[in-house]
Amino acid sequence: MNETPAEALLALGGNLGDVRATFERAIAMLCADGAVRLVARSSDYRTPPWGVTDQPAFINAAVVVATSLDPHALLVRVQSVERALGRDRREERRWGPRPIDIDILAYDDVVLREPDLTLPHPHLFERAFVLLPLAEIAADRVIAGRRIGDGLAGADVSGIKKLPPRKT
Repeated sequence: MNETPAEALLALGGNLGDVRATFERAIAMLCADGAVRLVARSSDYRTPPWGVTDQPAFINAAVVVATSLDPHALLVRVQSVERALGRDRREERRWGPRPIDIDILAYDDVVLREPDLTLPHPHLFERAFVLLPLAEIAADRVIAGRRIGDGLAGADVSGIKKLPPRKT
C-alpha cells in the first residue's frame, strides 16, 4: 500500500444486462474499503461494438480514482469486482459480449510491461469509446507524452452517443 495516493484512470464498459446499474455497483465495490476513492466520473456513452460487431451496443464510461493500492493490487481489485458482477473471462469471446469490463488505463506516470499488466494501456489512444468519456473528466491529463484531449481530437467518434443522466 502506498502512503501518498496514486491517481488511476479506469475505463468501464459492458453490453449485457443493466450496464449503467452495474457501473454504479462496480464503483461502489471498488471504493468499499477506502483504498480506492472516486475523484471523477464521466457520463455514460452508448458506443458501437468494437472488434466483434455482431453483438449489442456497449455502454462506456471512465473514472478517475485516488488509490493507496499499487498497480497490481488495483488490478486484483478490478478483476475481483468484474467476477463478482458476472464476468467470466474463461468463458467469453475476445471483444465479445460481457456484463462489465474494467481496464486500468493509467496509474500516475507508471510504465509497466508485464504479462498481466501493461501501463499505460497499450490501446488507449486507438479507441474513441475510451477517449471520449475520459476526455470529459481528464482532457488535460498527459499519458505517454500525449494529452487525452489531443488524442480525442484525432479519433472517430461517429456512432457514439452521450446518454442522459440515470434516474435514481
